[in-house]
Amino acid sequence: MTSTPLRLAVIIGSVREGRFGPVVAEWFAGQARGHGAFEVDLIDLADYQLPHALPAVSPLMDPNPVRPGRGEELAQRLSDADAFVIVTPDINRSFPASVKTAIDWHFTQWSRKTVGFVGYSGRSGGLLAIEGLRAVFNELHAHTLREYVSFPRFYQLFGSDGQLLEPAEHEAAATEMLDQLQWWATALTGARTEAVPA
Repeated sequence: MTSTPLRLAVIIGSVREGRFGPVVAEWFAGQARGHGAFEVDLIDLADYQLPHALPAVSPLMDPNPVRPGRGEELAQRLSDADAFVIVTPDINRSFPASVKTAIDWHFTQWSRKTVGFVGYSGRSGGLLAIEGLRAVFNELHAHTLREYVSFPRFYQLFGSDGQLLEPAEHEAAATEMLDQLQWWATALTGARTEAVPA
């Protein structure tokens, strides 16, 4: 256990009307707080409304682009995080455009940090979105965890109070992922003090 809590950003990926993401994210944030190793920042992408159209110079080339609206606030929250968990549904066999937009508006904020995933959807439990996101984050020099939490047919798993009806299996999966997240985030936080190879 680290002496200083790791800063974990739990990101609600879906911004669509009627989304279930906040319920899943609140549940997971509670698991992360209970784990004891993390200071949790729950980020809702619906609060930021970044445009899908990127500036002429990519954030990959300019790590400090001028972001519209409250975009600078989001950039700072991502910069402050030691690790991330993306809460995402499957939409047409992939992750939401809002997640890709948030990724594309940032670069250094993800680099050399660890990323975990919580997925939810009808049949696949968000696994199709998770697999797609692994490839995207790999391009940004982020480390994605093998462990994940998945909610297939999520609408049958949660009660009207937002709590899981039978939590044991998902709580165990969350703990396993959080243990790995702690290890990797601790290792990478130390490693980020070293110079990046040219």
